[in-house]
Amino acid sequence: MPRLNFRWIFMLVSALCLAAPAVGHAGDKILIAASGLAKQIHLPDVLCEKLGTFKQQGLDVEFVNIGNSGVNAENQLIAGVVQGASSSYDHTIDLQSKGKYITTIVQIMAAPGEAELVPTRFADQIKTFADLKGHTLGVSGLGGMTDYLSRTLALRGGLSANEVSLLGIGADSTFIAAMVQGQVQAGMVTDLTVSRMLSAHQAVLLSDLRTPATTLAALGAPYPGDSLYVSEAWLKAHKDDAQKLANAYAVTLKWIAAHTAQEITAMVPSDYYEGNRALYVAALAQNKSMFTPDGRMPDGAPQAVLKVLAAFNPTVAGKQIDLTRTYDPSFADLAARTVAASN
Repeated sequence: MPRLNFRWIFMLVSALCLAAPAVGHAGDKILIAASGLAKQIHLPDVLCEKLGTFKQQGLDVEFVNIGNSGVNAENQLIAGVVQGASSSYDHTIDLQSKGKYITTIVQIMAAPGEAELVPTRFADQIKTFADLKGHTLGVSGLGGMTDYLSRTLALRGGLSANEVSLLGIGADSTFIAAMVQGQVQAGMVTDLTVSRMLSAHQAVLLSDLRTPATTLAALGAPYPGDSLYVSEAWLKAHKDDAQKLANAYAVTLKWIAAHTAQEITAMVPSDYYEGNRALYVAALAQNKSMFTPDGRMPDGAPQAVLKVLAAFNPTVAGKQIDLTRTYDPSFADLAARTVAASN
């Protein structure tokens, strides 16, 4: 097993502790909803716990692992069950169009981390999105990022909104079963499910949104994936805690950027490998650039996401969206500067 530089980690997180008080509100636990922590897109969440960066900031954080769709995380936050959600940034825009305000404080991913697959049994018939006319596309959940991106890719393929159907089929084993059994003719999912199906020759790749470069090629614009977002009301009352969360993620994202896929995988619970550690390492090595290096939003990304959503969502298109209320860069900016200064 590769040696991990824990001394470097300790020095870095200790330096960040100077940027914020050691403890928050006494006894306060911060609950963060996440949809499927075993997915590779949730590595930064898992590693914040494994590396101890939350504790170094004096935070008591617990992840609530709910379902396989970001919609579930969003609903938990809106209901006030949790204080934060690790889910796709596009929810902040969609919810604002419905009069609900949530704010991203850390942009965890620079790309969606998703891929559109076609079951092998349909591979000869479906080679482009135009070939999906009249067919059903599988998504993790209706009203989430896989829904938005599937509709967008279909539109870019020349199809109108009523020429494809979407079906929520979850992720992992339920996704694989729906694909193999022919319930859907294509589907969007994350790793390790993508790599499992490709390596088993159960599916072929139709569109790859797992890195910033492949996402730009597929969509013609950047599209950031998961972020850490909180309600606007909670943020106003807990700015110190928000900064500590940003500090913790900044250290973790920096650590991910500085380490190999093998070193990172050594920190991951073994059941996340789904019985194939080598496949996990290979997928991570190929797509590690999907994570931002510091928690900052990629330039132009909010505007690009708004344009994507407005193209098919009449609620978004019909509203004046204030992007400054969907993402507050101040927390990630301060955290990133502190990390850089500690090197």
